[in-house]
Amino acid sequence: MKRRIFGLENEYGIICSADRRGGKALPIQNAVMYLFREIISGRLYPDVFLENGARFYQDIGCHPEYATPECDDVRELVMHDRAGERIIESLAHSAEKKMRQDGFLGRISVFKNNTDTPGNTYGCHENYLMDRSIGFRQMATQLIPFFVTRQAFCGAGKVRPSNRGKFAISQRAQHIREDISIAKTTARGIINTRDEPHADREKYRRLHVIVGDSNMSEFVTYLKVGATALILQMIEDNALDRRLELRESVRAIMQISDDLDCKREIELQSGKKMTAVAIQREYWNLAEQYFQRETDPFIRDVLKKWDMVLAGLEDDPESLDGYLDWVTKRRILETYVESRKLDWDSHEVLRLDLEFHNIDTSKGIFYRMEKKGLIARVCADDEIEHAMRHPPETTRAKFRGRFVKLANERKILCGVNWSYIQLYEPYQKLFLSTDPLQPDYDEANRMIYSM
Repeated sequence: MKRRIFGLENEYGIICSADRRGGKALPIQNAVMYLFREIISGRLYPDVFLENGARFYQDIGCHPEYATPECDDVRELVMHDRAGERIIESLAHSAEKKMRQDGFLGRISVFKNNTDTPGNTYGCHENYLMDRSIGFRQMATQLIPFFVTRQAFCGAGKVRPSNRGKFAISQRAQHIREDISIAKTTARGIINTRDEPHADREKYRRLHVIVGDSNMSEFVTYLKVGATALILQMIEDNALDRRLELRESVRAIMQISDDLDCKREIELQSGKKMTAVAIQREYWNLAEQYFQRETDPFIRDVLKKWDMVLAGLEDDPESLDGYLDWVTKRRILETYVESRKLDWDSHEVLRLDLEFHNIDTSKGIFYRMEKKGLIARVCADDEIEHAMRHPPETTRAKFRGRFVKLANERKILCGVNWSYIQLYEPYQKLFLSTDPLQPDYDEANRMIYSM
């Protein structure tokens, strides 16, 4: 399998509610600052690189965002994505303690989801480093049908109160407005033109995917990124010769999201009609054929899991309970609704929907199920614990993480970004790395570790 940089950016929803004992709750903006207080010092804006090579910052609005370090292994990416949840959970607990010390008895709840109560949406962005030689339009044409139909197994699931409580497969689908969105516009597209590779621009481009849901399931995150990686290699090798262009991609993504049986057919540019699962099966067939002689364990594992999921969606989506977020959540909500004779758009159901995404491992519904062994895993807890404090060993994140740790210990005045490290007074030195697949800065190592 070709080496490639993968990265995930997850924006989190946050609620600060008054404690049951009474007391004063903080405005959400202040609660977010408490969340960051433990890891920032002397900064006006919460934005910091961590010792595991990741970046944690406040995005537009009041949504803290965690961006994984550069990973060249999908399973390791999943570890670092989950590590972000654990880091934020720990910061939320610390924030509550500091708030109590300052006389505020509020509770902070953080959710890994994609919509808030007023109807705003925030994202899970996927980033893939690709060869610059591949034309953007060519790549988008081949990828859009894949991304539109991929939600059949990647959706996080959501009750839509504006639609009489109807359940949908995807949280993001109803907010997508165009096939391709321009980098800085507010209209959301399936693929965004934002091309910041943080690498040699002559050699690499950054594929920025903004259509996907944030997933609680490690299994789904692994399959989502893994299957995409196979398709990208085929595109770069000019091996994806069958086009599955959709007649109306934006309309199709919403139709698929509403199709809980996964049987609805959508129209292709050719006039042919196929279900989302059938289109995914075409992509799987092409990948299976192209990689048939490949013995890489990762490729074989992704193809096996992808095949298993598609077979389940074809025969009985409910058979994927414990694997897919939307199927698992739907089953929980159905049981709750039936046992209590509730309406799907009731406050109780909407609250349960949200609690599925609560990242507090002692309270969140997803994590309570995981502790009972009801959720498919990809990583072990000790691996996630390790990823909270250590960067990947095979990418540029290795040096960044080690340097951030050193800077924190020695109080070094510096600036850190994805592609550079800058030492301020008295050194006035800039170290620039344009190769994210290179784990060490030799010159920087010699200077910094001799200080």
